[in-house]
Amino acid sequence: MKQFLLFTIKTIFIILLLAVLLDYGYTSIYLKSNSRNKIEYVYNSKNRNYDVVILGSSRANNHFVSEMFKKKGLKTFNYGISGGHLFEADLMLKLMLERNYKIKTVILETDLNLSNDKRSETVAAKFLPYIHDSEIIKRHFENEADFNELYYLPFYRYINFDALIGFREMYKTLSQQPTSLLDKGGYYALGNKKGNMKNDIRNLKPLRNKYYEAIKRLCKANKINCIAVMTPMCENTKGMNYFDKVKKNYPEIHNYENVVTEDKYFSSCGHMNDAGARLFTARIINDFFKTK
Repeated sequence: MKQFLLFTIKTIFIILLLAVLLDYGYTSIYLKSNSRNKIEYVYNSKNRNYDVVILGSSRANNHFVSEMFKKKGLKTFNYGISGGHLFEADLMLKLMLERNYKIKTVILETDLNLSNDKRSETVAAKFLPYIHDSEIIKRHFENEADFNELYYLPFYRYINFDALIGFREMYKTLSQQPTSLLDKGGYYALGNKKGNMKNDIRNLKPLRNKYYEAIKRLCKANKINCIAVMTPMCENTKGMNYFDKVKKNYPEIHNYENVVTEDKYFSSCGHMNDAGARLFTARIINDFFKTK
């Protein structure tokens, strides 16, 4: 019995030691990379200057053409992330400010993502390699139900989110395999191949979203012009009064959901193709940056 107990203790100790070493190794690799996704591109940077920073979900990533802003003399980067929520947009802005970014204007896509104040599992996981290195990231996750496991159990986050930050992604990061996520000023153009051209958002209800409120406070405190917008959806969307509800909650949000409507400008009902994005971006530039 004594030998069994000793064996068990030794096994647990070896597993814990291995977990600590692996955690340290993976984290060290992520801390040296800034070329595979937008989160590490921000985290491992400092002192960038922008006229325009774009934040939001895929409806920001696919809808704001950075090149068109640049042609107007506006240094711009699209930090929209497919699948992202306002949880991650708020955290991205906090990290930018901590790294002494100078930002004149934030364009924030605030439409469908106002309907929840939860994190995006697929996007939030990309911040977790830095949770021990960053007090801001730690505080942002502190109220999450699984915070204790993520923060205190060595290597747990890499196992739990293996598909996102586990061995395969760590290896690609270590070997500096490129991605296209940072190309074209962060803008990701969609083609003309049609996806689902019907959408039903009748069950969505816009919240008094705490992360949107936090972004507004950050912009005000740092003298950043915050332009919150709702971006277009296709004609076959049911429940378009959702956008009226958003406007009622937040009158300052600019409603552009019907600026582009024809199906030929959409890749799916909620995402414009490149031609639609260029029409929409031209309208945004004309409405807010005409004098520039």
